[in-house]
Amino acid sequence: MTTKVLLSVEDYAALDEPEGVRYELSEGELIVTPSPNFFHNQIRDEFNARLRAFVKSEKLGSVISEMDFKLVGATVRRPDVAFISAHRLRNIDLEQVPLPVAPDLAIEIVSKNDRAADLLLKVSQYLAAGTRAVWLFYPNTRLAYCYLPGKLEPEVRSAHAGHTFEEPELRPGFSIPLDQVFE
Repeated sequence: MTTKVLLSVEDYAALDEPEGVRYELSEGELIVTPSPNFFHNQIRDEFNARLRAFVKSEKLGSVISEMDFKLVGATVRRPDVAFISAHRLRNIDLEQVPLPVAPDLAIEIVSKNDRAADLLLKVSQYLAAGTRAVWLFYPNTRLAYCYLPGKLEPEVRSAHAGHTFEEPELRPGFSIPLDQVFE
């Protein structure tokens, strides 16, 4: 029988990531995943650029990719794209890694190696830490799932049906048709 070795957030922060892998920490357990593929990165970068331009123009806060966020306990997650409101940015030390706050919005682009149970655990960790919305984008099916605190079922949106990505409470006035997200 093997014993699981659990890490602290400090242990995690001291790790060197080898090229080609990504680390996250889930309740003390080190999660190792391969680097995302070209299409994953293309969707992330396009989405990040559009959201960042809007957030910056409206002075709503900041948008960042691939940043470590300390959630509850010994959990550190690295969303593909994250939004942090200007109000919350004023109250944190931006030099810290991981950032000692959950993002207001966490966006994950689902890869073929992601398992449903792991994704749902990740969503619950974000929401438990105070994230106000978590979006999972599935490029293969062109579907997006929006998870909100206190709601048991996600809202599902489809690029095929002409739905949009929007979170009016977090970013009033920002909307992107999902078919543009998945181009």
